[in-house]
Amino acid sequence: MAVIRSLADTHAGPAAKRKPQRRHVQLWCWLFIAPNLVMYMLFIGWPIAISWYYSMLDWSGLSSNISFVGLNNFKEIIADSYFWNAYGNSFVFMLGAVPLQLVLALLIAVILNNPKLRFAGGYRTLIFLPVVTTASIVGIIMVYIWGSDGAVNFLLTQLGLLDAPVNWLSDAKWAMFTVILIYVWKNLGINMVYWLAGLQSVPRELYEAARVDGAGHTRTFFHITLPLIAPIGAIILLLNIAGSLKVFDLIKTMTDGGPFFATDVVSTYIYRYAFSSELGLPRLGYASAAGMFFAFTIVVIAILQTVVSRQFRSKQGKERAS
Repeated sequence: MAVIRSLADTHAGPAAKRKPQRRHVQLWCWLFIAPNLVMYMLFIGWPIAISWYYSMLDWSGLSSNISFVGLNNFKEIIADSYFWNAYGNSFVFMLGAVPLQLVLALLIAVILNNPKLRFAGGYRTLIFLPVVTTASIVGIIMVYIWGSDGAVNFLLTQLGLLDAPVNWLSDAKWAMFTVILIYVWKNLGINMVYWLAGLQSVPRELYEAARVDGAGHTRTFFHITLPLIAPIGAIILLLNIAGSLKVFDLIKTMTDGGPFFATDVVSTYIYRYAFSSELGLPRLGYASAAGMFFAFTIVVIAILQTVVSRQFRSKQGKERAS
């Protein structure tokens, strides 16, 4: 019995010592992430929580006249045709911008990922420059570039592609298309960086083996590169969907939702009711309800995309295992 007890003590000793060490490490981990948690709760968590409360109020945000209206703001939103116009435009913008910038950024990343390409760092810097430029400044400059007397019309008329200048941002037929192009150009660099991170995680040995087997660039891309970067692509897709659905600054500075609400999205719709005086006294409660309604849509999209991406990854894992 004494022998058994001594053996148990020797085995229990290291485990007993590891517990305080593990708690010590966990304590330091919590201490390191505590500032981020506090900042998150102050600037994201609290605004989300208080917006739910505001969405049930009839309040301008300026006066002391506050009345609880329950779900009346949501009922009014559902009956408002202008909200559904902005809601639909948000998804038109997303469907136009996201595929275009993902495909273009991937093509550029594949080209710049070539180790034999000279001045690749300079090209990356040039493409990334619009990302670090303030969106409102880009919007103001683009108003002049895409105006009737701007550089785009001058170039297209000189090339014979246009008979007469077009005011791209003031024409309801072309305004959304123009805003999408500018948004894609503005955010192309960050998507290029995302794709480059994924491409550089692919082992070079696989490319060398593919060349030995006689595979060309196209087959290598579709059979090696694309399957391996697909999980990263799902994350990039989610980031782009969320970013495009909450676009505000570019549209606000270039078109302000016009002409005739052709580029009005949910963000500009909310701004118009929450802060703008063009509709009279602001309606902070109503704007909060519109924000919550649209946020719920984005959460549903994120959940669906997560479920689909997990099923895709599990399917890929089963195929590799077999």
